[in-house]
Amino acid sequence: MRFGPEQCFLCGTPTTPPTDAVPVFAPWLMERYHLAERPIQLLDQSITTYQNLTISCCARCRTQHVEPLEAQVAEAASAGLEGLQALDEKTLFLWLGKMFYGVLVTELLTELNPLIKPRYPLAENAQMFRRFQAYFQTLQALRVPMEFDDFTPASVFILEADAAQPALPFEYDDDLTTMVFSIKLDNAVITTCLVDNGIIRQAMRGIYQQAQRPLHPAQIAEFKARVYYAAYLFNVVPDYYARTVQAADDHVVMDTLIDDVTGPVFNPWDNSGYGQALLEMWKPWHIPLAEIMQNPAQPLSYLYDESGNPQPVEKVAELLAQRPQDKSRLN
Repeated sequence: MRFGPEQCFLCGTPTTPPTDAVPVFAPWLMERYHLAERPIQLLDQSITTYQNLTISCCARCRTQHVEPLEAQVAEAASAGLEGLQALDEKTLFLWLGKMFYGVLVTELLTELNPLIKPRYPLAENAQMFRRFQAYFQTLQALRVPMEFDDFTPASVFILEADAAQPALPFEYDDDLTTMVFSIKLDNAVITTCLVDNGIIRQAMRGIYQQAQRPLHPAQIAEFKARVYYAAYLFNVVPDYYARTVQAADDHVVMDTLIDDVTGPVFNPWDNSGYGQALLEMWKPWHIPLAEIMQNPAQPLSYLYDESGNPQPVEKVAELLAQRPQDKSRLN
């Protein structure tokens, strides 16, 4: 948990910048999706590129842990959606978590000398740091043989984008304060909440099951809005404990406990708050809040029709094609 270029992000070993570093987004990702020179805007409004996003990493962690993880995911991704679905959830959690860590630490270090001070600085968010500390314990599974006893540290969702719909081959977004991270690789969209012990996935199990089909990008955006809003409502921070290691043990076993079982796991759902999440996710389609909240009791949905049945992807494409072409007036 020491941030900066002189300690390995994973084990804390002293490092020599800029030699001891790894890209936040792996070389295979940048090569496959031509990301190296692509600009990315940070929270202080400054602009950098994907290839300039790096985190300090000692030679041992780089060669023995980070690079093998990236090689495993790269091989799976080369097989497309089915290859990624075949990966175990722990591997996906560590891969997504490594990228999340790199983005978050980049933002934290940038806040030390920001171009424009963010309205809500990450460094001042005490609950986010509590979540991050808990997450950092589970991230150690990247370098320490570790098993999670009867739980998974994160909710991981994999959706299929309909190949017939126009969309970018690579997309990435996150919410650092709630520790949600999403990445799109061709027709596979992976979204995770990193520190919820799988509770959000359990709460969304019915919706997730019904979403196991090719989806329109607007439907995927709606599903992600539900995940992002659920993470915002998530009201607890899990604690993690390593069992005492015995002489014959070859791995660490982690147990978990929700610290305050007397309070609600989620704050109350509010459709107006969810509508704001939809507004953000539906920006590419310029759908105004007034239209999203036309029925305050039932915000607009493209995943489901008015009767609550799953909406066919062809119908969604038709509905969106019927929207006014001059969308700027709707904002």
